[in-house]
Parts: sequence; C-alpha cells; structure tokens
Amino acid sequence: MLPGHDRQMRPLILIAHNIRSCHNAGSLLRTAEGLGVIKVYLTGYTPYPLIEHGDTRLPHLAQKIDRQINKTALGATQLIAWENRPDIEPLISELRSDGFTVAALEQTAQSLPLPDVRPGRKMALIVGREVEGIEPEVLARCDCAIQIPMYGRKESFNVAAAAAMALYRLRFH
Repeated sequence: MLPGHDRQMRPLILIAHNIRSCHNAGSLLRTAEGLGVIKVYLTGYTPYPLIEHGDTRLPHLAQKIDRQINKTALGATQLIAWENRPDIEPLISELRSDGFTVAALEQTAQSLPLPDVRPGRKMALIVGREVEGIEPEVLARCDCAIQIPMYGRKESFNVAAAAAMALYRLRFH
C-alpha cells in the first residue's frame, strides 16, 4: 500500500455533463481513475466510449468517438466504472437518495472557494460545458457550488484541469 493511501477513502463520483470534447472526456476518465473515483457518469451530450453490447450509435461513429476518447484516456476506460446517462436530473436524485452530497464545480455568487470546502462523507462532483459552464437548472438541483480561486488574469481553467484540482482536494481533505 502506498504511504498515505487509505483503503476507506471517501466515495467520489464524477459527473461530466454536456462536455463537447472527446479529449476532455478522455482526460476526465483518466484523472478520475487515477484519483480513485468510484464511477464516472457521462451525461447529456458528453461523448462516451464504445459500449460492447447494445451501443445504439452508428458503429462507425461510436468507433471514431471511442478512438478520440482513448487518445487521452490511455486505457482508463477499461479500468474505471463509467456509464452514459443522457438525463442528469434522475441521476442527481438517485445519488442524493444514496447519501451523496452533489456539488457543482462552477463560479456562482454562492460558490464556496475550493480551499474552504469541507467534503461530505460521500461526494458527487458535476463538471459542465467547456465555455458556458453548468446550466442554471442543473445548478439549482445541486447541494452546493464550488469554485477554484483564480490568481492570474484568466477567468477559468480547462474543465479537465479544474476537475483534477477539485477531485484531488475532495479526495485528500
């Protein structure tokens, strides 16, 4: 066992909602696997890897998307539990019923700065659209919003980089 590795780690779930880029989807899967996330949900129009049996997409499109995701996932799709769920709202309700605190990684007037967050026992983190962020109707269903303080001149981080920072913080603090 690695030093500092706790077998009783806080259960973390990542929800990638309405992400357009296959490369971001792959990076999110790889990061989640590396940080011990128990499951990744790819919701809305987020691209998802090939489903062996029962993929409803045209085969050539499913294979093309799978190849693009795997350019950044580098095999993580085979190592982490993931699921495509087109509708995020029932998923949020299910996770809440299972005792998860559902947090949005988004800049809002009510967002908690990431360093100030005291994670719940079970956490689900939603990351959203690369440019526009998480839709207001999804934000309204979350228990809280978390934002990463910015110290440079840019207003935000890439979705995959932001998810990595937030998941690391939620994992180890």
